[in-house]
Amino acid sequence: MDDLVAGDPSHIGPYRLLGRLGAGGMGRVYLARSAGGRTVAVKLVQEQYANEPEFRQRFAREVAAARRVGGEWTAHVLDADVSAPVPWVATSYVAGPGLQTVVDRDFGPLPSHSLLVLANRLALALAAIHSAGLVHRDLKPANILLAVDGPRVIDFGITRALSGTGDLTRTGIVIGSPGFMSPEQVRGERVSAASDVFCLGAVLAFAATGRAPFGGLSEGHAAALVYRIAHGEPDLRGVPESLIPLVQACLHKDPARRPTPQQLAEATAGDVPAHDWLPPALLAQLARQSMELLDADLSPVPPSRRRAQTFRPPVPIPEASGRADPPPPPPTAYTPPLPNRGHMSGPNKRSRRGVRIAVAVLAALLLGWFVVRPLVIHALSGSGSGPSSPPSPSLGSTAFVAFTKTD
Repeated sequence: MDDLVAGDPSHIGPYRLLGRLGAGGMGRVYLARSAGGRTVAVKLVQEQYANEPEFRQRFAREVAAARRVGGEWTAHVLDADVSAPVPWVATSYVAGPGLQTVVDRDFGPLPSHSLLVLANRLALALAAIHSAGLVHRDLKPANILLAVDGPRVIDFGITRALSGTGDLTRTGIVIGSPGFMSPEQVRGERVSAASDVFCLGAVLAFAATGRAPFGGLSEGHAAALVYRIAHGEPDLRGVPESLIPLVQACLHKDPARRPTPQQLAEATAGDVPAHDWLPPALLAQLARQSMELLDADLSPVPPSRRRAQTFRPPVPIPEASGRADPPPPPPTAYTPPLPNRGHMSGPNKRSRRGVRIAVAVLAALLLGWFVVRPLVIHALSGSGSGPSSPPSPSLGSTAFVAFTKTD
């Protein structure tokens, strides 16, 4: 990533720009960040095309179609403004260098197992693009990014709907990249999905050897390059023998005789590693670049917020319901369980039994006293002055009843 320069905007739409990722014939690509913390790649088209109504209409159609592109191995279109003074489109950011940079500058050709994964994932990416009704038209090493978990196809800026009419080749606009175009492209003919398959074969040859299979503009005039692509044989020296039949099939001059992306995906699906698909030195570089991305913001971010934005997506805020939620109920007071009376301890049980016995003995003594008392009085009086009236039995009954109530 390069620093922003004079003349670069600070924002494109709702995205704040962090740096430059690259530039091409159709526009400039910036690294940007949304207000919510998502990192994206924003492509701003060249102003000279923004003033052309025909370009705007075509760009709007292609952006709408690109939004439908799914698949795991493409950079998805997230946002766009085709009616802005200068149209732009935002895609998911892929943390990885371009295949062109890796092969030309940093590491050289890829090993065989990396080429197998590259062929399989690119075929799956093309299948997703074509299923949305698009032809990429510019599948080249610079438009393929190498991430830790696999490659990604980017740049739908000059894609074309399969159902479109007419040809986009006109003065001042170059569709495709020299050295990675199909014969029908260089001849100015209508292209189909098979054109992307030809470009895939050229990309695989470049990744395996470090050179385009038909050469480039540096090796001669443009007319000579066009002739080699349309009529010459590709230079496949250095391509692993196991991949030569596949690359040759992709580079067939007749579009009808090229394999489909689905056929290529099936042919390369066996024993494809799920991880460590790149050389260790390149994986180490990707890890360093991922760490640098965390500090790519222009203003400091609190650590707590940075962690939330980096390691997990932002939590959506629920919509307001128009009323306050009721307060939570108060915690229930803890009530200790009552003891089980059937399992009381031995000492308590014995003490209560003793009380009952004592009460029963005392009641018996009182009852006996009131029964015997008249006999004792009568015996003591003997022949006394006359019989004394016996005590009222109600007193004893009352005393007994009162005693039993107190118990």
